[in-house]
Amino acid sequence: MNCTILIPARLASTRLPGKPLADLGGLPMIVRVAQRCASAGARDVVVATDAPEVAAACAAHGVRVVLTRADHATGSDRLAEACELLGLDGGDLVVNVQGDEPLIDVALIAACAQGLLLQPDCVMSTAAHAIDSVEEFVNPNVVKVVCDAAGRALYFSRAPLPWWRDGNADGRITALPTNPAPLRHIGIYGYRAGFLRRFPTLSASPIEQVESLEQLRVLWHGERIAVHVSDTRPGPGVDTPEDLERVRRHFEQPE
Repeated sequence: MNCTILIPARLASTRLPGKPLADLGGLPMIVRVAQRCASAGARDVVVATDAPEVAAACAAHGVRVVLTRADHATGSDRLAEACELLGLDGGDLVVNVQGDEPLIDVALIAACAQGLLLQPDCVMSTAAHAIDSVEEFVNPNVVKVVCDAAGRALYFSRAPLPWWRDGNADGRITALPTNPAPLRHIGIYGYRAGFLRRFPTLSASPIEQVESLEQLRVLWHGERIAVHVSDTRPGPGVDTPEDLERVRRHFEQPE
């Protein structure tokens, strides 16, 4: 793939301090993520971090790394600086993979890059998969996305969208809408490097602040996001100590 994969990584984490350096089968998590991304066949895989300890761990295992400022408010700001440090051109494609996704499906990486190639009017791309349970649909921690006919995002929300008026007439959600089926947003993003550098200059939007969803800033400012709908769920990420133990067991299994 003619794209650069950028992996933001910071040591500070309220739920799991030091997460990028957590041991997974003898290697730091950030190295496992970079190795997984390398199997996608991208032009380059680079970790962007503000922590010298993370940079040293990457360098020790042959992972390319750039050291960014420590005062970035968001991961997107860190990625924007990384684009500058790497000298990426405005039209270059960047795929952002989170540093806590050691089991990321590499097909999603390719799909995000492909989405930008197929939809030149979009400055960003992302992914989603169908929701198959009411519990997931009503969970505010599960971000939903609604798309237009061309597969571009109309809106992201923590609310159960789309609302099935006739199926939930009494106000209680007891069944899922089927046409269209609700989609769970997957937190992987593709960018055109020029837009990624411009993103930090865009003012935060009211809907972004209400929903606490940074991607809504893009839609608020009139830009478009292509959405790839995957047939499968992504592998588990690592947000909690319980997640870490579950993923550790995966790497302890004999190959």
